[in-house]
Amino acid sequence: MTKSTMGTKLPRKLEQKMQIVGEQIILARLRRNLSVAQIVERATSSPLTASRIEKGVPTVAIGIYLRVLYALQLGDDILLLAKEDAMGKALQDLGLKKRERASKKE
Repeated sequence: MTKSTMGTKLPRKLEQKMQIVGEQIILARLRRNLSVAQIVERATSSPLTASRIEKGVPTVAIGIYLRVLYALQLGDDILLLAKEDAMGKALQDLGLKKRERASKKE
């Protein structure tokens, strides 16, 4: 019996974004003149996993992505995820009640 896992298949737009992330990681590695073997050693990962990250495979654990970013000296980039949250702020603003002034007593 096979185990059914939700989340292994992403919507097309998210798959495309994961591929972009993989491409950005490749570019960061190449800019630093590092080999896959060096990243694998620094991130304590396997060559297969590094390859999957560079392809943007969504089933790689986020912790491994973090180790690769750290190996590339990009560890703080993870803090940029969901940083702005424009929609959340707009929804929050809609939910805030406007303060009304008390009527002046005569």
